[in-house]
Amino acid sequence: MQKKTIWDLNRPDIEHYREQAKLPVTVVLDNIRSLNNIGSIFRTCDGFSVEHIALCGITATPPSLEIHKTALGAEDSVEWSHHDSTLECVRQLQSQGYTVCALEQAFGSVELQNFIVDPHRKYAIVAGHEVDGVDQRVVDAADICLEIPQRGTKHSLNVSVSTGIAVWHIFQQMLTH
Repeated sequence: MQKKTIWDLNRPDIEHYREQAKLPVTVVLDNIRSLNNIGSIFRTCDGFSVEHIALCGITATPPSLEIHKTALGAEDSVEWSHHDSTLECVRQLQSQGYTVCALEQAFGSVELQNFIVDPHRKYAIVAGHEVDGVDQRVVDAADICLEIPQRGTKHSLNVSVSTGIAVWHIFQQMLTH
């Protein structure tokens, strides 16, 4: 098997990327402290053509060399905004018709593989702080909690990894509809 070159991938430039249809998903980052995680999430969101990233609370914003290190320029292609309060951001998204999905281990959560995406809805995925997770007030306000089942000894996955898994789940279901 021959590896594909960058030209074989036929990716759009930033101008064409901005014009193309986007996945009806906003990723909400609730007080993410690691600039590398933020950059990684930007890169994932670019890869799956996510429409927007909401950077909330202490979550850093571009421009930042540390974010750029893992985003590799995706901070320039994916639209983003900053919000002082994650809870206010979530309520605003709900008022715009988004189904807010807190990515959290919670009683009553839905395991991600059992979450059926409605291709006619818009979704907001809330990813939480690396240690504390999604703020409980945001969990309370969410329409649903999605949980990625795990069988290992650790209690959680890295926030950029879990965000990527959740975005992929929605992306692949939207592709099949």
